[in-house]
Amino acid sequence: MFAFILRRLLQAVIVMVSVAFIAFLLFQFVGDPVVFLLGQDATPEQIRTLRADLGLDQPFFVQFWHFLVNAVQGEFGLSLRQGAKVSRLIAERFPATLELALVAAFIALALGIPMGVYAALRRGTFLSQVFMTISLLGVSLPTFLIGILLILVFAVHLGWFPSFGRGDTVQIGWWTSGLLTPKGWRHIVLPAVTLAIFQLTLIMRLVRAEMLEVLRTDYIKFARARGLSDRAIHFGHALKNTLVPVMTITGLQLGGLIAFAIITETVFQWPGMGLLFIQAVTFADIPVMAAYLCLIALIFVVINLVVDLLYFVVDPRLRVGGGKGH
Repeated sequence: MFAFILRRLLQAVIVMVSVAFIAFLLFQFVGDPVVFLLGQDATPEQIRTLRADLGLDQPFFVQFWHFLVNAVQGEFGLSLRQGAKVSRLIAERFPATLELALVAAFIALALGIPMGVYAALRRGTFLSQVFMTISLLGVSLPTFLIGILLILVFAVHLGWFPSFGRGDTVQIGWWTSGLLTPKGWRHIVLPAVTLAIFQLTLIMRLVRAEMLEVLRTDYIKFARARGLSDRAIHFGHALKNTLVPVMTITGLQLGGLIAFAIITETVFQWPGMGLLFIQAVTFADIPVMAAYLCLIALIFVVINLVVDLLYFVVDPRLRVGGGKGH
């Protein structure tokens, strides 16, 4: 077990350094941030002075080394656009993105798993066909179109929910939460549903496919031969084994919800990290972009590590294989 964790941690470090290097390398070609800060009318002397102040006159690997050292300490320098610490900007936006992702993940799981189980156990029925049709639409329609349609129906025509912003928030230490206020809940409904639809359809189709596969296995046939009820077979045996691969996919999808909330946050003007990243791209704010990509990579690495550990605990075959050195 210790060797397994150590190997995963080593892989995580390699991944993080690689992501940081690639991100930092790519952002050298986004554009000169000094031009954005000073404008086209800046004198050569002003440009040289500002580049020296920002450390942009140093060699690439020196800049990258300073970036790595500061990143380990939680510091990513100053935003070239806003003049504030990048760590503070991300800390201000991260609660909004995390709450949006968690609510979307809850919606996807709470609806996707029951719908997938029903579609597997009652395949061929009218409601099952409706679920499969919805899943095709959820996979096919782009996120921004779903968001615009929800705004048109539920915000413009019906007026049930607001179409932008986060609503009222409550300050809890450095954390801000909109889930403790009625207006915060009304504001999060539409963006959370928009972000959850693709994940919901993915989970539903995965649960349905795994459930059908498990129901054809020998131990399910033996359970029926023992006289167990359908309820005990479906939910006590089949669903339990179906959720093992679903757990893996769901963990990675949570990271995807955080990483790919950019479009949803842009459509609904949700004040999260995705909107901050889009603004950073517009102004070639290299420290913010590099910090964002490194943070997303860290989230994926941590979630992947947790899922691997859970999988290692749940599946005895991995423990046996690990003990033999395979």
